[in-house]
Amino acid sequence: MQHRRPISRRRIIAPAAFVAAALAVTVAGSLTYASASDRPRHHKPARPSVSASIAPAVTAAASPTGSASASASASASASASASASAAAAASVSAAAGNGYVMAPEPVTDVTPSNLVPEHKMFHEFQANCAVSRTNLPDDPIVFPQLPGASHSHTFMGNTTTNADTTPASLSAGDTKCLAKGDLSAYWMPTLYKGDKAVNPVGVQTIYYKAGVNDYTSVRPFPKGLRFVVGNAKNTDSAAFLKATVEGFECGDSYKNADIPATCPATASTQLNIRYQSPSCWDGIHLDTPDHQSHMAYPIIKDYPIGAACPADHPVALPMLEFKMAWPVNGNMSDVHFASGRGYTFHYDFMNAWDPATLQALVKACINGGRQCNARGYDERESPSTAVLTTDYVLP
Repeated sequence: MQHRRPISRRRIIAPAAFVAAALAVTVAGSLTYASASDRPRHHKPARPSVSASIAPAVTAAASPTGSASASASASASASASASASAAAAASVSAAAGNGYVMAPEPVTDVTPSNLVPEHKMFHEFQANCAVSRTNLPDDPIVFPQLPGASHSHTFMGNTTTNADTTPASLSAGDTKCLAKGDLSAYWMPTLYKGDKAVNPVGVQTIYYKAGVNDYTSVRPFPKGLRFVVGNAKNTDSAAFLKATVEGFECGDSYKNADIPATCPATASTQLNIRYQSPSCWDGIHLDTPDHQSHMAYPIIKDYPIGAACPADHPVALPMLEFKMAWPVNGNMSDVHFASGRGYTFHYDFMNAWDPATLQALVKACINGGRQCNARGYDERESPSTAVLTTDYVLP
């Protein structure tokens, strides 16, 4: 892709930076950072009854430090709170029925990690995936088994995704991702220039990152997990911007909450977006009626803890960062998504990774504090350290 910056500059910022960040808390409860590239997504959305736009960052007091008894008390309190939240959520799920998909192996025995591991600049790997199906009005999460009910989507990864898709059907399909074990489905609203659809060309990058400071606590996605990131009906451009790295980008234009009116009319210029997902799971549901409430963004706790999952979503999972590029430039006045303005951009994810492959990549790259490519090795190291073979499969 045509970024003038390195392919990934994002990281969980060093503990010292959280001190400065804490001083930047506004009366609205959001945080500001010196650089958007150093700004992790630590805002937590409200639990909406329908799809909601991204909510602002929140802060939380750190667990008491000092005596061992105080730490133990804080841990016990957090554990009790998380257990109560899990029990309440399970009760609601059982009563509500439709719209809730229970995890066959719920995770209810964890609390948000307040550990501060050795500082590592990166903790990520790439899923490099190409467009697999184009411009279909299907959405198997929001409109399951209703072909044609959605606005047009561009699908990536699994080649079989349609309105009838399930985790089982994905597992029996094929993939346009480099890693053969990534049979997941990724999709987003189709981009148009006038009435002509424009699709990304070649493999795009979907980062799997640590969204919390304790990168060693991140677990693989449970099989069948699905969620929607963003809001197709969003009208709040500022809220949209908070979940991006630097908003819509083209040429030297950054931090745009909407598609820019113009971009340099050069062959190398494309419209780019990097949009990040919540990374904290309630441990109970693979889906909820709004397709979002079972996931939450991390919150910021006091130094030195930094970003951590909230008590009601205690399970740290990978943070997805969609890095998409569309070959459009010049006059952009008629460029829009099938969902509308730029800030209605959103994406859907249904996990169908081979569990062993995903586990190996998470352990080596996210938990290992490395910056891995799609084969699962840091290119500053020897290729012999790769998780996957040259055919992108587990050895």
